[in-house]
Order: sequence, then C-alpha cells, then structure tokens
Amino acid sequence: MWRIWLLFDPRRALVAILAFAFIMVLLNHFVQLSTDRYGSWLNAPAPAASSE
Repeated sequence: MWRIWLLFDPRRALVAILAFAFIMVLLNHFVQLSTDRYGSWLNAPAPAASSE
C-alpha cells in the first residue's frame, strides 16, 4: 500500500477523493429529491393553521 503513495501526491489524492465523495453525495440527494417518495414534501401544500 505504501508504494501507491510513492506514485501519487497524498494531498492531491485525498482532495480528489473528498471532492468525488462530495459530488456523489450531492448527486444522491438530488436524485432522491426528484422521486415521488422523498421529494413530494417540496410540492405539498402547507398544512392548515389550527384555531387553538
């Protein structure tokens, strides 16, 4: 495993891994928000105010 770090700069590799993970997390959230099951609360009407 240590020989891999001789080929790649650790700082660049870790930044690239974190950037890739962040993009994947954002993509996952947007895909889930576009579904009917998880994204329906965005288009749902506001609940009626109670008179209490």
